[in-house]
Amino acid sequence: MLEIRWTEDGEARSARWRSENGSPPPARVVIADERLAAATAYRLACEGTALLWRGDFHAARRLLRAMTRRADHRPPTPAPASSPARAFHQYRQARSQRAVTLGRLLVPLDPDHSVPLRRAPDVRSACAQVYGPATEASVTSLRELLGIVGAYEWRRRGVEVPALNDRIHPHYGVFSPVRGEYVDLVAAAPLVSRAGAFDVGTGTGVLAAVLARRGVERVVATDRDPRAVACARDNLRRLGLSGRVDVLEADLFPPGRAPLVVCNPPWLPAEPASPLDHAVYDPGSRMLRAFLGGLGEHLEPEGEGWLILSDLAERLGLRTRAELLSAFANAGLRVVGRLRTRPRHPRASDRTDPLHAARTAEITSLWRLRRT
Repeated sequence: MLEIRWTEDGEARSARWRSENGSPPPARVVIADERLAAATAYRLACEGTALLWRGDFHAARRLLRAMTRRADHRPPTPAPASSPARAFHQYRQARSQRAVTLGRLLVPLDPDHSVPLRRAPDVRSACAQVYGPATEASVTSLRELLGIVGAYEWRRRGVEVPALNDRIHPHYGVFSPVRGEYVDLVAAAPLVSRAGAFDVGTGTGVLAAVLARRGVERVVATDRDPRAVACARDNLRRLGLSGRVDVLEADLFPPGRAPLVVCNPPWLPAEPASPLDHAVYDPGSRMLRAFLGGLGEHLEPEGEGWLILSDLAERLGLRTRAELLSAFANAGLRVVGRLRTRPRHPRASDRTDPLHAARTAEITSLWRLRRT
């Protein structure tokens, strides 16, 4: 268990340190309240000093917004990066530093997960879903706490999925199906069989649910993240599909073969900056390569593998189309069809995004693969 230590009122104090993104406890901590100016707070955070808030909760939120405005203030446009890949890495470095700086505004949690600040909301249920049963006093970043509360509301209300004509309820740390275009591809692709399917890396269970709603008799969904397994089981229960979809904790494939094997791996071959990044970043294309390498032995004769993959990595210079096609061939797979769609999410039209040129041209494909 990690601890955070600080001095307050002349006494040395400590508490459990909570950080879902794996950040270490800050070495320098000062006590802060409404008397601290936003400019000073931001300077201290940039210098590596954490601010443990003791004032009004809503004032802390206002301070975080003011610090965020300073972090997002755009200096004069720098010289263009030498390549899209370089621009991507610069973008990630800037976003990572921004997250670290803004994460230095801290709030305390009592042993029951309540926030002992004036006008603080009741966050006990939201924290219990992420941190587990409350047992001791702790400290976390305000930014993380607000993310936990936001995720709690997403989980409670759910996300509308037109392909299901229903809602999916994402749990904290499990990638939400807000980019519905990849779900629509799975809803539209021609089924080779309705006898059974594997959904590898199921996440919220949304693709397993789509397959079951399309009439696939038995779906086995897997994920190596226990939170994703719990999330998928919860969603399939809500949708009345628990009897037709089994969810297993496994790294990639379940035992056996199926006429259809579906996978929507992380799309970008880069190192995740935190545990929560694993839904987006696949270091060294590990999951992609492992899926392709094992697909043939888990397909029934004349079965198909459906790989759902964006070409954003290609447009950013992180992977080439030739490398992808070579990976198919090396795995003993051939392409028998391909469905394509363009993104509909707001970032695709955000001209202030440093990666706008790549995002606006992005195409998401469902590759239909069979053994050669």
